[in-house]
Amino acid sequence: MTAFLHYNDGRKDRSIVCKPVLTIGRDKASDIILPDLMVSRHHAMIRRIGNQDFYFIDGGSSNGSYVNKQRVTLPKILKDGDRINIGRIQILFEQPDKEDAFINSLSMQDTIVYEAPQIKQITVLVADIRGFTGITEQLPIKRLTAMMNHWFNNISDVVVSNGGMVDKFIGDCVFARWEDDNQQMTVLQALRTAILIQEITDKIGKNFKELTVSLRVGVGINTGTASTGVGHDNTALGDAVNIAFRLEEATKQARVDIMMSENAYRYLPEKLWQGMHKELMLKGKKEAVRVCGFTFRDIQRQLQNLN
Repeated sequence: MTAFLHYNDGRKDRSIVCKPVLTIGRDKASDIILPDLMVSRHHAMIRRIGNQDFYFIDGGSSNGSYVNKQRVTLPKILKDGDRINIGRIQILFEQPDKEDAFINSLSMQDTIVYEAPQIKQITVLVADIRGFTGITEQLPIKRLTAMMNHWFNNISDVVVSNGGMVDKFIGDCVFARWEDDNQQMTVLQALRTAILIQEITDKIGKNFKELTVSLRVGVGINTGTASTGVGHDNTALGDAVNIAFRLEEATKQARVDIMMSENAYRYLPEKLWQGMHKELMLKGKKEAVRVCGFTFRDIQRQLQNLN
């Protein structure tokens, strides 16, 4: 879905179409060149996730970036009419089709019924950085912004390269999904993605010497029925999604890295989970859910033995 940026670079008014990845800065190689000494050479970027969501990402710039007068420290999804301030230059983000489609769908009940979101089997992965509050206290805002946006870009790439799609980023958490009919394949793809997410997270953390602890993630993986393409952000909703978020939360108490529901782990070879499964009460569920927990090291070794 097309989006536009409107701004004045100090010389003339300009309007450009948002590409899947669009760079902003003082450097002459930037897609949007801003000749302002308050702008860093590689200041920020706008990146499309999925078909219609555009995220603004500050690259750890010296003077920061602001969307609607709020400083951006984590990737922020842009909405039609948002105003981005970089240095002394203001950029207007325009995506009228997305908003109009959402408004129209609300005002036409028969259209909602006719064009209902698709109900399908999906595999959901939720990964969250451990101890993020403590991390924010150790890093200056500029370094924190640079770290998180580096994480954001790398995680986006690894999800897509393993056949999935990023549904959204929620602070320091990524919610991704796989929609192929081959459920066994999607579970294996999600599991391999989880391992790669940890490898990326650990590597990024080592580049920030101020941190006193290693960066780690907890991961929840579930397979089930969900509504996809819901609302103006084209998200997935349903019990399958809720359970994945609860599984990620449960990794902390269970002291495991990855928690999978039976709906997901049953697609794996039985030798990977035989004798390891147990029942667990998840928040918001009336009945216990059968789950299986893994460490990154153990599941990586097991997956390598499958090849």
